Amino acid sequence: MKKYLKFLIIVLFISCDNDKKDTSNLVEVNQTTIHNHIERLASDDFLGRKPFTEGEVKTVNYLKDEFEKLGVLPGNGTSFFQDVPMVEITGTPSEKMIISGKNESFDLEYLKDFVATTNKSEPDVNLDNSELVFAGYGIVAPEYGWNDYKGMDWKGKTAVVLINDPGFKSGDSTVFKGNEMTYYGRWTYKYEEAARQGADGLIIIHDTEPASYGWNVIESGWSGARLIIESDLPLLNVESWISGESAKKMFAVSTMKGQDYKTLSRNKNFKPIPLGLNVSVSIQNKIKKDVSKNVVALIPGTDRKDEFIIYSGHWDHFGVGKAINGDSIYNGAVDNASGTASLLAIAEAFKKSKATKRSIVFIAVTGEEQGLLGSAYYAENPIFDPKKTVANINIDALGSPGKMKDLTITGFGHSEMDEYAKEAATKQNRYIIPDPEAEKGYFFRSDHFNFAKIGIPALYASGSHEGFDYSMEEIKKYNDNYLINKYHQPSDEYNPETTDLSGVQLDLQLFFNVGVKLSNEEYFPKWYNGSEFKAARK
Repeated sequence: MKKYLKFLIIVLFISCDNDKKDTSNLVEVNQTTIHNHIERLASDDFLGRKPFTEGEVKTVNYLKDEFEKLGVLPGNGTSFFQDVPMVEITGTPSEKMIISGKNESFDLEYLKDFVATTNKSEPDVNLDNSELVFAGYGIVAPEYGWNDYKGMDWKGKTAVVLINDPGFKSGDSTVFKGNEMTYYGRWTYKYEEAARQGADGLIIIHDTEPASYGWNVIESGWSGARLIIESDLPLLNVESWISGESAKKMFAVSTMKGQDYKTLSRNKNFKPIPLGLNVSVSIQNKIKKDVSKNVVALIPGTDRKDEFIIYSGHWDHFGVGKAINGDSIYNGAVDNASGTASLLAIAEAFKKSKATKRSIVFIAVTGEEQGLLGSAYYAENPIFDPKKTVANINIDALGSPGKMKDLTITGFGHSEMDEYAKEAATKQNRYIIPDPEAEKGYFFRSDHFNFAKIGIPALYASGSHEGFDYSMEEIKKYNDNYLINKYHQPSDEYNPETTDLSGVQLDLQLFFNVGVKLSNEEYFPKWYNGSEFKAARK
């Protein structure tokens, strides 16, 4: 209780009369529309909506047809689709990862103890007796005076690193961003940096609290077919995770036996430590090159139609995969049939409202679950000029037991989109809070991040903290149950009898209201001083 109360102390709380009604909008986002689309998109018919499958074909055609029924125009010239070239790599790792030393060797078991993937489009990749070197958090951050790779030639070596960054649980807000995760804490960054350093491989040590998800998520997310966008950037031979228990076993037979590797890693003067161990693992790949699709729809504005507000949400999930409790279809009802359905519901509301001065764009992106691929491709190949794109409102994984008093903003403090959200929340008798779990790095885990990287101010928010009818403790229990028992699992299904969409509708009404305001003014929201994305806007 105390943990959650302290966030109410720092909130931008708006005191409102509960009987006060917001009459500023004549159009409501329709809850029945939300229900109908979630129920359809999360059904078994869509086979978990995985790119390069029959599920993708059904999904993107469904979205195209529904936008057409609303009278919304194609957003990419005469087409509703933006082709996103991808490579599907179906990797089969060796059953064992062999850790060998002078005095002792042991094997790790695939999925139980380790996962291994690659972004190299080659039939066979491997680590063959590659030297293991502990590299702390695997971070090079000049602005923090931090370099975990310094003083070593990494050719032929495999780095072993911790997840998250040194600020996590440090108790010191001056270490990186304190408990708030920076991009340096994300697994995507760690693989990128190890490749830039010239390493052959990278092993991330899994730890549930700093990762913010359990080993079961690693199992399902890093096995089976993997999608990538081909790039000229350096790549590792093998990208891997090992369980925390496996890491303890490894350190126990290494040169670091008896040392507290987590404490050592928090020191700015940390230097890489050879472990006196080697690693061997191989991956056999089946390569398939194909094209996935972003779905893009447009409602043209009137006198400022060359300026754009973009609503985004990813349509993809994990398809058909490892069966859990006899179910192998990963329906992704909350993640992200909810967000995909939201795009259609908000588009319907705009079509029912008065014409806006600025244009409204809806982009249902592909490949989010594989590393934000569809939005990354759009950011590199934008259809609409980023300099004239006013803002992005991203919708991902909306789920609540009912209407929420709060609007939790992920990435709070980055841009003036906070002020737009605050104004809209006030009219709903709600209050704003920053993400109380900023240490989990949610700002880097959805598609708004790629819009922000090219300078477009983004709003990513939802009610998630305190309900009008449920306490903070009850909401926490609800959220924890989803993360533990449903997130990225076949059990993320839609049951209309037990799902209360009133909270989702309230959030979508807020997103619609923000879009209406943005689309009828001349002002461009700005990044705040101190945001790492401000320079990109210029």
